[in-house]
Amino acid sequence: MGYNAGRCIGREACRERCLRSCETGALQARADGSVAIDVNRCEACARCVRACPAEAFELYGEGLSVADVLAAVEEDGLFYARSGGGLTVSGGEPLVQAGFAARLLAAAHERGLDTAIETSGCGRWEDLERVCRHVDQVFYDVKTLDPERHREWTGVGNERILANLGRLCETFPELPVVVRTPVVPGFNDDAGSIRAIADFLETLPRPVRYELLPYHRFAEPKYAQLGRSYALAGLEPPARARMAELARVAEETRRDRT
Repeated sequence: MGYNAGRCIGREACRERCLRSCETGALQARADGSVAIDVNRCEACARCVRACPAEAFELYGEGLSVADVLAAVEEDGLFYARSGGGLTVSGGEPLVQAGFAARLLAAAHERGLDTAIETSGCGRWEDLERVCRHVDQVFYDVKTLDPERHREWTGVGNERILANLGRLCETFPELPVVVRTPVVPGFNDDAGSIRAIADFLETLPRPVRYELLPYHRFAEPKYAQLGRSYALAGLEPPARARMAELARVAEETRRDRT
C-alpha cells in the first residue's frame, strides 16, 4: 500500500472517508494532518483506496490470471499490429514468477503477439531457459564485471548473471539479445567499468547488441510513498556528454576486439 502525501487534502477533511475506512487501525493521523501507514497492521484490503477522493492511496500489485493480463494487453491489439510492438514482461524481475511468466508469454505467442522480457539474469538457469522459449527478444542487464562491487551495490554477486548470459546465447543462437548497462554515477560511470563489460561481451558464443542506459530517479517518489528509504536519494543522473563518452568507449572496445 502506497501513500502520496502530496495528494492528501488533510486529516480533518477526510477523517470519515480515510481513517475510519481502515478496519485494522493501520492508518494513523500525523500532527501535520497527513496520514501514516502501519505496515504491520495493513492487510492491503484497499478500502482506503476506494474511500479517498483525492486518490492519495494506491495499491501496488494485484493478483491476476494469464487471461486477465492478456485481456488488458489485447485492448491495444490494433496499435501493436500497426507498430510492430507486443508484450514485454518486466519488473521487478520476471524470473521471480518464472512459471507464470512462461505461461503468459506462451499464451501471447499463441495469439500472435510479439514478446520480450527484461531481466537481471539473476535466477536459476532452468527458469530463464523456460521463459526464453516463448520470447522474441531479451533485454539483459549487466551492471558491472567486478563481482565484489556488484555484491556491494546489489546484494548479490554477478557470477550467475554472467554464466546465464553465456548459456542463453549458446542455447538460443537466433534469439535477439540486447545487453544493457544502467550507468549509475559513483558505481559504474567510469571508462574502465564500461570497457570491461564491452570486452566481456566479445567473449560470448555469438554477437549481442549493447546499450548504455542513464540512471534515472523515477523510483524515488515510489519509495517515499511506500515509507521506505531510497539508498540513492539525491543522486543526479549522468550528464549527456558523459553518456556519449562512455558509449564511444564501448564502441571502440568492441571494434578493437573484432
